[in-house]
Amino acid sequence: MDFEFTPEQRRFVEEVEAFLDANDDPEVFDLTRENMAQIVDTPERRAFMAKVGERGWLGITWPEEYGGSAGDGIYEYLLNEALAARGGPQIGKGVGIIGKTIISHGSEKLKQEFLPKILRNEVEFAVGYSEPNAGSDAASMQLKAVRDGDGWMLNGQKTWTTSAHFADWYWVGARTDPEAPKHHGITLFLVPMDHPGITVKPIWTMGDERTNEVYLDDVWVSDDFVVGEVNRGFQYISEALDLERFTLFTYSPVAQRLELLTEYVRTAVVDGRPLKEDPVVRQRLAWLHTEAEVARMLGLKFVFASSQGGAPPTSEASEYKLFTTEFSKRLADASMDIAGPGSQLRVHTDEAPMRGRAESTYRYTVIDTIGGGSSEIQKNIIARRKLGLPKNF
Repeated sequence: MDFEFTPEQRRFVEEVEAFLDANDDPEVFDLTRENMAQIVDTPERRAFMAKVGERGWLGITWPEEYGGSAGDGIYEYLLNEALAARGGPQIGKGVGIIGKTIISHGSEKLKQEFLPKILRNEVEFAVGYSEPNAGSDAASMQLKAVRDGDGWMLNGQKTWTTSAHFADWYWVGARTDPEAPKHHGITLFLVPMDHPGITVKPIWTMGDERTNEVYLDDVWVSDDFVVGEVNRGFQYISEALDLERFTLFTYSPVAQRLELLTEYVRTAVVDGRPLKEDPVVRQRLAWLHTEAEVARMLGLKFVFASSQGGAPPTSEASEYKLFTTEFSKRLADASMDIAGPGSQLRVHTDEAPMRGRAESTYRYTVIDTIGGGSSEIQKNIIARRKLGLPKNF
């Protein structure tokens, strides 16, 4: 495994950075939204991502026959990290979860309907897996889909659907065979969000961001908008979650927050003594930098494993997601501890250490350990698939 980027890859990064410089806009880029900065939830952000699509960067890893470049996943990784480093929207569920699943398992109708729009960023999706009694355990979902003519009638509730209030389509899992084992009998559907049977209600998180509850009441979906085979939806969800666990939790914002804390320690004076001379602070900072390098290496390990073909690198995705999001929490804790009481002042407060960034990071990072499957779920995946241990239930 080679950890060095090639000259071609470095030139690509330079091209991306020049593009970002030319399109810098405070309405598009906001580091203080932390991981939620990635969502494409405003007209300005949609317009920006359309420009990214015009460069051919939304389909870097897609097959050429579907408008992609059939490129190496490292370029998608480099692009996403560059976007994340500026607090910008990123290529995510449209290109990855929805697009790649449709390419692998969707009908020709779905491919023609959605793939060109995804590449031009003309459509936004919400993903509906979690339910009140089925959070990280997607196989426990109970939203009902009952055969009705040449389609299906959906009834039930979803929760934690972050993009539901601005998305155009709902990528939603429902139970089509209640008698099947829980990891079977689930089917994926694509439903327009303006369907009269869909009701969206906001849930505000401790990170000041909106997610949603979604209610589906007699929502009829044609067979044309069933994704892949009936009753095989959980298998498709599992494939896509490996990608989600990696792409949703980029490394560069974590590195940026660590550098912000390091600069604060380098310049701050506490009780007349430079903070950088405190041996406890120095030790803690050294440990954080060591863990940051581990997170970066785990990310590159996933990219490398993905490029080798074969089965999706499930355990590598879970290793990266688990370590990086838990490390991000430890970094947030350290920022609050080292900066002292002033770190509790809200973000953008000029007189606060690091302008209050520690406070917002502290709130946001809790959310990251849950999205894409909680830390407990990641530990179970690693235990079973990497270590060969039995299930704990």
